[in-house]
Amino acid sequence: MQKIKLSYSHGNSVARIILDDGKGNILDHVMMEELQNVFNEFGKMPQLKLITFEGAGKHYSFGASVEEHKKELAAAMLRGFHQLFFSLRDLAIPALSKISGQCLGGGLELALMSNFMFADKTAKLGQPEILLGVFPPPASLILPEKIGLARAEDLLLTGRTISAEEAKSIGLINELFDDKDAMAAAIEKWIETHIVPKSPSSLRFAVKASRAKFNHLLSNFLPQLESLYVKQLMNTHDANEGINAFIEKRKPVWESHQQVSK
Repeated sequence: MQKIKLSYSHGNSVARIILDDGKGNILDHVMMEELQNVFNEFGKMPQLKLITFEGAGKHYSFGASVEEHKKELAAAMLRGFHQLFFSLRDLAIPALSKISGQCLGGGLELALMSNFMFADKTAKLGQPEILLGVFPPPASLILPEKIGLARAEDLLLTGRTISAEEAKSIGLINELFDDKDAMAAAIEKWIETHIVPKSPSSLRFAVKASRAKFNHLLSNFLPQLESLYVKQLMNTHDANEGINAFIEKRKPVWESHQQVSK
């Protein structure tokens, strides 16, 4: 594996995934493919009780590769990315994200798919896609379920990045810790207390039950939003301008007269 590290603990009942591409832990097609392969293996491991996600170094993830958002690559990128969400849905294994530093865009979307989100005070969370002229399909569905529509729209439509403290105050993260070491120690104790003693099969039924509505929304509406993104959004000037401007490190120049089809 080149871009993720995988290890097991607690009698092979806990799988630890570390996103690691050497800088911002960018979710490019290589990392997505590696994650998909790992998820496929998890399907053959009935003893698994928990999957944990974290980023190597100072950051969780800067998000999906902006280069792969270009029009000619967007359809394949979204298809691969969204399959990760469907795979986690089908596995129904409880998941936990340990968040330090930047957790943005597709990185935050992966964290949002977790049942538990823990962070330290360095964490910065946001869905900045709108700043690039696009939108995040999974977050558009998951954020309202996690924190309510009003708070979700604040993040989705402004694209602003929030502090760990604000994320805790709006219920986005479960627990907040002073630093990464304190978080790691507390999570270890939390796993021992709340996960290890439980039945792996019963945990999966509990996840399916608690996510009955969540999974229905994901299954029925994520394909619709993927289609909206690929077939309509990416045919506008502004979506392509926003992506290209980011890559070229310049301010985007938006058109003012585009019509959004109903």
